[in-house]
Amino acid sequence: MKLGVVGLPNVGKSTLFNAITEAGAEAANYPFCTIEPNVGVVAVPDYRLTNLEKMYNSKKVVPAVLEFVDIAGLIKGASKGAGRGNSFLSYIREVDAIVHVVRCFDDEGIIHVDGSVNPIRDIDTINIELIMADIDSVKKRMDKTEKTVKSGDKKAIEEMELLKKINAFLEAGKCIRTMKLTAEEKQLTDSFFLLTSKPVIYCANISETQINKENKYVEAVKKFAEEEGGRAIEVCAKIEEELTKLDKAERADFAKELGLQGSSLDLVITAGYSLLGLISYLTAGEKEVRAWTITKGKKAPQAAGKIHTDFEKGFIRAEIVNYDDLMAAGSMAGAKEKGKVRLEGKEYIMQDGDVVIFRFNV
Repeated sequence: MKLGVVGLPNVGKSTLFNAITEAGAEAANYPFCTIEPNVGVVAVPDYRLTNLEKMYNSKKVVPAVLEFVDIAGLIKGASKGAGRGNSFLSYIREVDAIVHVVRCFDDEGIIHVDGSVNPIRDIDTINIELIMADIDSVKKRMDKTEKTVKSGDKKAIEEMELLKKINAFLEAGKCIRTMKLTAEEKQLTDSFFLLTSKPVIYCANISETQINKENKYVEAVKKFAEEEGGRAIEVCAKIEEELTKLDKAERADFAKELGLQGSSLDLVITAGYSLLGLISYLTAGEKEVRAWTITKGKKAPQAAGKIHTDFEKGFIRAEIVNYDDLMAAGSMAGAKEKGKVRLEGKEYIMQDGDVVIFRFNV
């Protein structure tokens, strides 16, 4: 699953990406420093794996992962090809969700493409370009569907009605992710692959001098995200990047000196995982402890198929214990004695933190 890191030039996108992935993407004080999208795969922080590793004395730990893509800065007119608009919009189309970095600091030494700091204006600039690109996509789809509508095809008629509804919403300057849709409409809309339908995390990027201080820009971004039904996270990308260059012990001391309660990057990564509707079930043993990524609502056989297709085909049952119950019992044997291990069948819907042993026929 991919999250695209977007924003205007010089807002701290590549710096944040560096911090998240420790991939060393170049960050410089000029627009379009990022030409081709840098990609980094990161582990999703999960304290449960560490505890299970100790319990089972496991030789290996395999966390869940997410892929972050650093996409170069968009500017006004990107939807019409300005800057490197066309290629960048295509990169955004390929990701599952967006991490939108917004500049929330004043610094005369760092150029702002619009000459001043105004995070809501900056968010609107990006959103308008994505909306314009979506309007173009919807109109092309309408032209294509119109031919089938004339034949009286019922599905085509329903699709056209939805496309008209979506087009009106976009032309009112609104993003599709804020549109109220029925389950059927949502499913069909997802097939259109619209840019503004993608879920968003807003990262309000502050300077080192603003840590733990009130910031009118951050408050504005948080209010905007709340009204949109989304989420905003305050980050200091520069400090987070510096922290990744230190070892764990030094990192903790430096963070304490700065008054940081913890890494905001962990919040970005875990929020991204949740934003995509993902959960982890866990397998544990002496050989390895592993977090397996599935979407919410998956049933046990489908989850088993993540390990191997034979597990899904020959699924018999799943032996499941909740992580907290396992920790409280001290071992799988202890959990069984306390009646905390359940036998679940093909209709069981997996829950985040299920520790599982699958039984299957080969």
